[in-house]
Amino acid sequence: MRAAVVERYGGPEMVRLREVDEPVVGDGDVLVRVEATTVGPTDGTNRSGRPAFGRLYFGLARPKHPVLGYDFVGVVERVGPGARRFALGDRVYGTLAPTPGAHAELVRVAEDGVIAPIPAGLDAAGAVSLLDAFFTAIPFLRDGARLRAGQTVLVNGASGSVGSAAVQYAKHLGATVVGVCSTGNVELVGSLGADQVIDYTRDDFAAASDRYDVIFDAVGKRSFRECRSALTPDGIYLSTVPTLPVLLRSRRARSADTGRRAGILFTGLRSIADKTSDLAVIGELATTGAIRPVIDRIVPFDAIAEAHRRVDSGHKVGNVVVAVSEAPRGTEVGS
Repeated sequence: MRAAVVERYGGPEMVRLREVDEPVVGDGDVLVRVEATTVGPTDGTNRSGRPAFGRLYFGLARPKHPVLGYDFVGVVERVGPGARRFALGDRVYGTLAPTPGAHAELVRVAEDGVIAPIPAGLDAAGAVSLLDAFFTAIPFLRDGARLRAGQTVLVNGASGSVGSAAVQYAKHLGATVVGVCSTGNVELVGSLGADQVIDYTRDDFAAASDRYDVIFDAVGKRSFRECRSALTPDGIYLSTVPTLPVLLRSRRARSADTGRRAGILFTGLRSIADKTSDLAVIGELATTGAIRPVIDRIVPFDAIAEAHRRVDSGHKVGNVVVAVSEAPRGTEVGS
């Protein structure tokens, strides 16, 4: 089978398609022929080795896992002994996180892993676009922020994959949502349910007089120091990007002088049980229309290096989807 392999740290040109051995299906496993996967910031860190602390997990000298990718949508092609949940031909989606390997034509998944039938009404591109985005946004807002109806949350980077998911999920929880994005994405963020959209090229939310119960920096562009004055007295700042100040404040739980807090969650390291539970939540919300996928573009497997370049640019809108075994349908909102 073909897989996208990264053997040395570097730029997108390090990603090459190679013939590799097919996974061996064991007891309780299913083999899935991948239709679509995504490339995200974690894949960029795994490929580039930057920031340097990422190498503590991904490998000090070279990538420890040469086949990247975590999320997949596909068709069950083989069922191992003892597997009962899925049958040949079932269309499924799920994640391999925290261990990558989804940028391949075939993936092996334990049937009791994070895998489920795709939600009704979604094609491959749409289904796979929900996964990493909502696997991140849901625990950050529900567990980290303990966001509840009536509170006000500001989402920085509201047009990205995690940010667009956060806007939708926060609205589902009944919060007042303020999204921050660039001029070209204001309309999109408003269509996702944001009550107010701030164009960061014109206005600085951190310098304004408004106060927020939660500031969720989905792109890690604004520090806690910059955002602290924009929080309510008991507000919380959350970031997807680990920095020493945030890690230290997370340990302290709250600032002794103001009550304002900062925190981070490592959502990819959560247990299979927790991810499986959230996959059920994602499926239910998608089926009822409470959330929808946001797709920047769909690229063919042969052009997966271009997907990495798009992610590295920092300008993607939603998710970059890679069509592996066939071109999945979907709506591109980026350019």
